[in-house]
Amino acid sequence: MTPHDTVAGQDWPALAAELDEHGHAPTGPLLTPGTCREISALYGDTNRFRTTVNMARHRFGSGEYRYFTHDLPDVVAELRAAFYPWLLPIARDWAERLGKPAPWPDDLDEWIARCHAAGQSRSAQILLRYGPGDWNALHRDVFGDMLFPLQVVVMLDEPGVDFTGGEFLMVEQRPRAQSRGSSTTLPQGHGLVFTTRDRPVASSRGWSNGPMKHGVSTVRSGSRHTLGLVFHDAA
Repeated sequence: MTPHDTVAGQDWPALAAELDEHGHAPTGPLLTPGTCREISALYGDTNRFRTTVNMARHRFGSGEYRYFTHDLPDVVAELRAAFYPWLLPIARDWAERLGKPAPWPDDLDEWIARCHAAGQSRSAQILLRYGPGDWNALHRDVFGDMLFPLQVVVMLDEPGVDFTGGEFLMVEQRPRAQSRGSSTTLPQGHGLVFTTRDRPVASSRGWSNGPMKHGVSTVRSGSRHTLGLVFHDAA
């Protein structure tokens, strides 16, 4: 199956409902174990990437990640393109509820061209690598004013076999209440769709922003690789 077939075959009504309720939603299988290993192996080919970020140096946590160049591996480009038309109606619905602009055209390439015209021209597709003791601080992937409100992370290694720990974390700041956290362990080849910044939350006055951040808990052993699909480029 192609990435387009795999993504189209997800239960999108259920995913949209879970995103509404929690701001994140796990998918079914997206990539085979063999394809996951092929993507992980790209980490050693520095020509594939425009930059490497040492998280400890920037006080982002501990570990390392690399941003791909615009010359994406075929499977990464295809997977990103496959998700966009399914995420787009959710993004537009959220914008309508929050009374915000919905500047995203039907075509992903056109949207990325608009990002570049606005000065956001650097690739934001990420390959992340964590070893024992590594973790990622809670954050949001906002790289400029041109923002798509949803993104996807895909697990490339097998939890409990290739690594332990390293759960995906999300924390929601609730109005006039304590923050609420959640953790997700993704099977190999599965993804998690989650909000880049916030989600609409119903209130007595209509809809309001529910700010959310994401991160990764400490990896206890082994090696953990994930692929991050972001639907806007960076300034």
